[in-house]
Amino acid sequence: MRLFPSSTGNAIAGVRFDAQGLAPAIVQDQVSGAVLTLAYMNAESLARTVETGETWFYSRSRQQLWHKGETSGNIQKVITIDTDCDNDALLVVASPAGPACHMGRFSCFDGDQESERPHLRESGSEILALLEDRVRQREQERPEGSYTTYLFEQGIDKILKKVGEETAEVIIAAKNRSADELRYEAADLIYHLMVLLREQTLPVQDVLRELSGRYAPE
Repeated sequence: MRLFPSSTGNAIAGVRFDAQGLAPAIVQDQVSGAVLTLAYMNAESLARTVETGETWFYSRSRQQLWHKGETSGNIQKVITIDTDCDNDALLVVASPAGPACHMGRFSCFDGDQESERPHLRESGSEILALLEDRVRQREQERPEGSYTTYLFEQGIDKILKKVGEETAEVIIAAKNRSADELRYEAADLIYHLMVLLREQTLPVQDVLRELSGRYAPE
C-alpha cells in the first residue's frame, strides 16, 4: 500500500502498529538503493512525514517524536512511502541532504568505511551505482584528505578542468593504441564525469534512461 505521495488519512489508518503503537521504518536512498537506517514511526510521526515530505520518527529511548535533520540539517526528503504485504512495516525511499547515521556516516550500515571496500560484481549498472553512492558520500561528508572532497571544495571550474584533462588523456591513449592505458584513462574520465553529475545534481540513472531511450529495440 502506497502512503506517499497522494496519501489519505484512511490509508495511514490502515497501517498495523504494534502493541506499543509503533511500526519499523526502513529508509532507503533514492539513487543507490542503499539502506540508510532503521527507525520507528507511530501514527503521529507518520502523519507528519506525509504532511511535510520529510522524515519524522518516534524515539523509543526518549519517548518523543524527532524530525531527522532538525539540528544537523541532514534532512531526508521523502520520495515514496510503502507498506509491506502485512501493512505492519514501512519502506521510506528518500533523498538525504547529508549523513543518515549519528556517527557521521552516510548509512547506519556502512561499518568501518576506511577498512571495508564494497565488493564490485560484474554488472555495469551496479558498479556505476556504487561509484555514484561513494561520490555522494564524499560530497556530503567531506572527509579530510579525500581527492573527491578536494574537487567539490574547489568547485565547478576545477571539476570541468579535470573532465577536460581526462578527455585529452583518453584521446592520447587511443592514439597510442594501448589497451591498458586506454582502460585506465577511461576509468578516470568516468569517475570525473560522476563527480560532475553530482555537482550538477543530475542522477546517473537519468543518463542511463537517456541512453535506453536512444537505443531501445525497434
